[in-house]
Amino acid sequence: MSLITLIRHGQANSGATDEQSYDRLSDLGHRQAAWLGEHLRGTGLVQARLYTGTLRRHIETADGMAMGLEPIRDPRLNELEYFTLSQLLADQHGIPFPTEQSEFITHLPAVFTHWRDGKIEGAPESYDAFQSRIRDAINEIAAGATPALVVTSGGLIGNVMGQRMSLDIAATARLTIAIFHTSLHQLFDIGGTLSPTLFNATPHLDRADRQTARTNI
Repeated sequence: MSLITLIRHGQANSGATDEQSYDRLSDLGHRQAAWLGEHLRGTGLVQARLYTGTLRRHIETADGMAMGLEPIRDPRLNELEYFTLSQLLADQHGIPFPTEQSEFITHLPAVFTHWRDGKIEGAPESYDAFQSRIRDAINEIAAGATPALVVTSGGLIGNVMGQRMSLDIAATARLTIAIFHTSLHQLFDIGGTLSPTLFNATPHLDRADRQTARTNI
């Protein structure tokens, strides 16, 4: 197994209420991606492979990082459709979409729980299908012999970490909410098991003039 570095995309359109309008980087998101690429290139560490989902915000982040690697696009690395699931949850169960950042703390676990329990009719994919596709994608990437960068989304990263740590829905949701844009998360083979060795690191933002650039919404 090889070292995998999962990267959340840069800040997207945080004022969006649907999948399509959310799927583009903000001006800050573009700067976050450029700063991350500058940091990674500056470490001198070998980054042999680059994977992304097929969403615009994934592609824009990878392009902004400018790692000099030909990306492999894999739709299995795409985010769960949070806005779609949230609208269905509101329509079917009367649970409104958050209007304040603090409300996501209770909203995301509600989405995950209703989705897992099959209580969201018309979901674009089942909870089990999502869990299977992200597990399969990460395992295939891990089977490679060289380090890999994977540009994806916070929901996917949170659930991958939840799988590896056997977390319940509530803990996985709390983990997901905490993930910063362009943060780094690593999985490494320890005793034949792909294990988390880094979570939510933002070394490219750890300076006084970039403190306000650490975002998760």
